[in-house]
Amino acid sequence: MPETAGPVTELASQYVSQVTKDLEQNVKEQERVTAEIAALQERLAALQHDHAILLNMQQALGIAAPAPVVPAPRGKSGGARRPDTKKPGPKKPAAKKPTARKPAAKKAPAKPAQPEPAQPAQQQPAQPTLVELVRRYLTEQNEPRSAAEVAEALGRTYPERAVQTKVVRTTLENLVARNGAHRSKQGSSVFYTVAAEPAPETAEKAEGADTTE
Repeated sequence: MPETAGPVTELASQYVSQVTKDLEQNVKEQERVTAEIAALQERLAALQHDHAILLNMQQALGIAAPAPVVPAPRGKSGGARRPDTKKPGPKKPAAKKPTARKPAAKKAPAKPAQPEPAQPAQQQPAQPTLVELVRRYLTEQNEPRSAAEVAEALGRTYPERAVQTKVVRTTLENLVARNGAHRSKQGSSVFYTVAAEPAPETAEKAEGADTTE
């Protein structure tokens, strides 16, 4: 028993010594912190006193007082509590204002094209009458011609006149009646030859009878 008690007592004395030192350091630390708190309290009291004096001076001078900033209380960790701030979310794009569209400029109506002034028709030379054509054709022939031959020849020479055999036969008979042409018959066919130049009155009557052209 005596051999075992020796080491235990020595270990216990070491713990006692260590705890005593820790207690002394703890007491000294408390005293230091207490002294700091007292100094800070005195500093705070002095600041508050100065603050009250400054406020009275400010009111006396009529200066607008800014909102006092109160220090935030300290948390357990010793740091000042910061007010909760929410992170701003993504900004929404501002709605675009509809732009008023300008009315399209009205186009001036196109002016109608003015018709060009009509040019006076040129006077065409007077065309010969059918009586003149028939007499001229018979004069150029050396032998009698039938009404069909005269109509065919004049139709080839003057296609625009649309000469008809019936009209030519009527014209020839009028010339015969007024001694402007001679009529001869060979079998069932009738042929015509030009007569000597008729008197002016006879020629005018023959031309007046040509109304079926």
